[in-house]
Amino acid sequence: MIPSDSSRGTARRRAWPVGIRALRHRNYRLFFVGQLISVIGSWMQSLAQSWLVYRLTGSALLLGLIGFADKVPVFLLGLAGGLVADRFDRHRVVITTQTLMMLQALALGLLVVFGVVQVWHIFLFAVVGGIINAFDLPARQSFVASMVVQDDLPNALALNSSIFNAARVIGPAIAGVVVAVIGEGPCFLLNSASFLAVIACLLMMRFDTRPGRAELSSTFAYLGQGLRFATRNPPVRGLLVLIGLIAICGMPYIVLMPVFAGEILGGGARALGTLMGCTGIGAFIGAVSLARRESVKGLGRVVAAGAIGFGLSLLLFSISRSFALSEIALVLVGFSMITQAAATNLLLQSLCPDALRGRVMSLYTMMFVGMAPFGSLLAGSMAHTLGTPATVGIGGMLCALAGLVFASRIPYMRRFVRYPIPESADNRPVAGG
Repeated sequence: MIPSDSSRGTARRRAWPVGIRALRHRNYRLFFVGQLISVIGSWMQSLAQSWLVYRLTGSALLLGLIGFADKVPVFLLGLAGGLVADRFDRHRVVITTQTLMMLQALALGLLVVFGVVQVWHIFLFAVVGGIINAFDLPARQSFVASMVVQDDLPNALALNSSIFNAARVIGPAIAGVVVAVIGEGPCFLLNSASFLAVIACLLMMRFDTRPGRAELSSTFAYLGQGLRFATRNPPVRGLLVLIGLIAICGMPYIVLMPVFAGEILGGGARALGTLMGCTGIGAFIGAVSLARRESVKGLGRVVAAGAIGFGLSLLLFSISRSFALSEIALVLVGFSMITQAAATNLLLQSLCPDALRGRVMSLYTMMFVGMAPFGSLLAGSMAHTLGTPATVGIGGMLCALAGLVFASRIPYMRRFVRYPIPESADNRPVAGG
């Protein structure tokens, strides 16, 4: 008896462990390898840039301003990025944005290496990087669905989070040593070189068919369709609001990390790399645990628990004056943060049809990445007035409170859930499930 296509597909799925089943797809394997190398470079640049600003200025306020300049374009241009992701070939969009990121890192790195960099240069390149990210993030998030079958999409997204957070451990650890020994400039140049790997992997991908450009009567109507879908579906709306609150209240702790490493805990660049690496260890563990899930059932409770845990562990970090206790607290911060953020991503992509995926993911990007600069600006100002530990502690308490409110709304939101939510004419939620 000749096996059917479905039985062959089932056999292939069983040949791969459940935690890495998305890697059975060739295009996704290429994406996985390229992203791992590139994201390590990006984390190296992130640490080097923060330390460079802190070394040049010694100002928590300027760290917050740089964080604002880097992320605010994602908020302002996020909807445009979602429109591009849904209207054009996502593969080509990602190749373009990754190439631009490589050139941006190269230019900044050369300024640092030749010793001519000034704070305004860092601001300028932060804005340029933010503009590129506004188009890269929605396209790259929604592009994953083109590389795997629907059943493997949750695993692919969880593996993406694993890549990001494995790199968060490796990148800052390398950067801390490089910065301490030879300075910040080589970190920028290594990041630029790392983009060659992801671009090469993207060019090696092959697709049977490519989606054509969407035919639209009105760009504003196209954007409005995505907004209506998100605002009229209580589960989607609730997830986006929560991730936005987490971004404003909790995520700014990252831009204040040099202050904790340098002043509060009495360390230097290596200490900063160690602390960021601890966050990455926790986040990697959280991402791997999500990758082992076989369905999205129960992820709403995971989102709520992640938000509460993130807030409480941030509070613990803010009151710690012991380096060892701070390391433990940051492992918990990383675990809770990625659990909440990645579970939100998984749910949103499972709740939306592919035709709206780019626009929904642009809203996710706007809330998670685009709202963070407002939090960074606020945190920088509060740290200047109240002190850095108090600022992070207040943010942690607000995150925990937001998680509790979301948890109380889960029974109501569950009534509106279907996977995926049907895209009806007016995008109103469909009851049931």
